[in-house]
Amino acid sequence: MQKLGSLILDNNDVNNKLARIAFQIIEEYHNEKELFLVGISKNGFLLTKKINSLLQNNSYETNVQLIELKINKKDPLKSKISLDPEISLHNKKVILIDDVLNSGKTLMHAAAFLLKQDINKMNTVVLVDRRHRYFPIKEEW
Repeated sequence: MQKLGSLILDNNDVNNKLARIAFQIIEEYHNEKELFLVGISKNGFLLTKKINSLLQNNSYETNVQLIELKINKKDPLKSKISLDPEISLHNKKVILIDDVLNSGKTLMHAAAFLLKQDINKMNTVVLVDRRHRYFPIKEEW
């Protein structure tokens, strides 16, 4: 049994999971001309950059746009959610990315914000799922 605060994934595990995520994105979106990777601010956006790097290393020919979704993770309703850069996602295919899924609150508010943008399709990606959900989040992959 692991102690509280102990290592969940080592570097090799993280790299393997990210490689699998990148391949799943390629499998799902190989025919698309454009794809938007939206990373939740800080660590989610860092993960988004790493996934994009893996996509590019695998000669992924789709035009991939990286966007940072800025949200107050402690209280998403207190401040405005925004995209950096500000961009229209109308009728676009979006992958929402975060590092850890705890309660599901941040991911749910981020997904609701993106759905209000009248997107065409959305998948979610998280590196670690702690399964302490209070909100109705279901992983796609």
